Amino acid sequence: MINIKGFAIAANTAEFEKTKKSFEEITDICLKSGFIGIEGHFPMFERKSNQELERIGKLFKDAGLVTETFHLPYTDPVKHDIATLYEADRKKVTDLMKKTIDQAVILGSSIGVIHPTTKKDCYTEEEGIDRLMLQLGKTLEAMLKHCEQYKFKIAIENMLPYLGDRLGCKLKHLEEIIKRCDHPLLGFCYDTGHSLVSHAEKALDVFHFMKDRLIAFHVVDNAGDRDSHLAPGHGNFFWKEFFTELEKIDYHGAMCVEAPPFSYGPNYSIEAWKTLRKELKILSGF
Repeated sequence: MINIKGFAIAANTAEFEKTKKSFEEITDICLKSGFIGIEGHFPMFERKSNQELERIGKLFKDAGLVTETFHLPYTDPVKHDIATLYEADRKKVTDLMKKTIDQAVILGSSIGVIHPTTKKDCYTEEEGIDRLMLQLGKTLEAMLKHCEQYKFKIAIENMLPYLGDRLGCKLKHLEEIIKRCDHPLLGFCYDTGHSLVSHAEKALDVFHFMKDRLIAFHVVDNAGDRDSHLAPGHGNFFWKEFFTELEKIDYHGAMCVEAPPFSYGPNYSIEAWKTLRKELKILSGF
């Protein structure tokens, strides 16, 4: 049996903000379908006041749901890029990340998932790994210093390659990040879908590299060609091998399912959510 709290829903791929689901409705979906919580998603919470965040966090907590992880800003190639080469932009990104960490803490989260870059064409061979790491390191250093007051952790997520050696898509990039930015509050988020696209049959190499510092998971599937965010079991990821290896490590957190049900959407039925949870049970045994 794997030692995890259970499976949480990622708000971004469930598209709750697009379907205008209330937080009460989200709570109901989780409770009725067997999910233990939700991963916070920046666009859903960026304009919420502290009072609203406290209310939502209390709603989840009173229902017995966790908000362990929070996906820090990642959608804008300039405003959210922690490795940007433009110093003026980088300082603005740092300030935004700090503010979002504050919001995540109020909501009740303890881990922030972050992309090493938000630019699709941030290729290390073109831009230079040293230049990118210098900028990324300065941003992470400031973020982690801010995190210390809360003991809030940052999880670096492995990335997609797109058309080249995009920062964060290769093991050597992740090695360099930890080498330069080592901190007790810094760990990894293993994205199963990203690893399949980036490493194909060697997708689990990323897991093995991260395993001693894993603090978050994005559980998602695809055919290996693109990040299609299919429900686990509906693509080509190596689920049997993955969950076998997961049993061997000491991980006790939640696992975030970053995929909607394999069904008609985006207003997925409760039955569709229940089916997704049943499929996860079959794959994981949990």
